[in-house]
Amino acid sequence: MKRIATSLVILFSALYASAQQTSGVLTERRVPLTEAAVAFDANGASALEATLRTTALHGAPDAPVTNVRIIVRNRSTISYAFVSGSVTFYDAAGVRCGEGVFKADALAADESFETDTPGLRIRCEAVSWRIVATHLLPRMAPNQPITGLTRAPLNLVISIDGQVHPIQLDRPLVITSGETRRTIIVRAAP
Repeated sequence: MKRIATSLVILFSALYASAQQTSGVLTERRVPLTEAAVAFDANGASALEATLRTTALHGAPDAPVTNVRIIVRNRSTISYAFVSGSVTFYDAAGVRCGEGVFKADALAADESFETDTPGLRIRCEAVSWRIVATHLLPRMAPNQPITGLTRAPLNLVISIDGQVHPIQLDRPLVITSGETRRTIIVRAAP
């Protein structure tokens, strides 16, 4: 019984820890000012793409650039009721020297919008930038099931004394320990 309890604690700890880790796919990379920056959704798919409309980004601590225009395009197949994110600029040494936000209401698939970045103050000569999507709220009809936002099924296994047993969510796994049979069901947290 203690082995089963210990195995379950280890299994759920591993599942919890893996759920907290972000994969390298979700890291938005910095790109030169002449290239489009891409933001990802929670599944790691390209959600938004932004290009700079403003080209003169030569700020200084005593004279920061505050008015920057960007064009953001919805690269996903999902229409959004609301999107928001942040724009970050970096100098030649890779030091962050300016950050602002953007937002838009009702963004259809493959639609673009032009916006400014409130709160932005670029205090350097920027050479690279990136965007991060912070809110991607899908537009839905009432009682419409959410499709396209579900995550691909995980391949889960549990190893007990060197024996590997596959686990499927919401499917029972029966383990015999001595004379006792135990049924384990793994479910997603609400």
